Amino acid sequence: MIVVGICGSPRKKATEFVLNEALNMLQGLGFETKFFTVRGKNINFCQHCDHCLRNKTCRINDDMLELYEMLKNAKGIIMATPVYNGGVSAQLKAVMDRCRALVAADPEFFKRKVGMAIAVGGDRIGGQELAIMQIITFYVLNGIVPVSGMFFGANLGATFWSKDTLEGVKEDEEGFRTLRKTVKRFAEMLKVVQ
Repeated sequence: MIVVGICGSPRKKATEFVLNEALNMLQGLGFETKFFTVRGKNINFCQHCDHCLRNKTCRINDDMLELYEMLKNAKGIIMATPVYNGGVSAQLKAVMDRCRALVAADPEFFKRKVGMAIAVGGDRIGGQELAIMQIITFYVLNGIVPVSGMFFGANLGATFWSKDTLEGVKEDEEGFRTLRKTVKRFAEMLKVVQ
């Protein structure tokens, strides 16, 4: 089974690091993983022009085409975001909005896919759960089965406190505990749904 990790950070720092840690855990459990980052990519905003509804394809020809192809065979999706103003990054929001074209072409495109979320904030309580809720909302709206780490510390997904540094996130033992719990449930749900 293929899991696609989508890094919503425009920087090669903490968010990319923890997403790769999650993908490494899944590889250790026998999953094939693919990594996509918004960093350095040309991803335009959805203009809600309805071209995708009429023509079953997005009229914007940019780096989203690479992600569209990766998502076709994915059974699992992990979205990881830094927290920007209490929510997901603008780049990840653009990715979410542009996935409208996939559902316009095939309303069941995301059916039976499983999703989890990771959020990295500069403060311990810096909006991580709000950002994760945006990701979970995207999953629910598109028919993706959302998975959290459940109660006692990973209620909505994996949350990290970076202290605005890569070193800070590497030292966040609580964050890694939430990641391990969430990855474990994500892997279990992938097997159940398939």
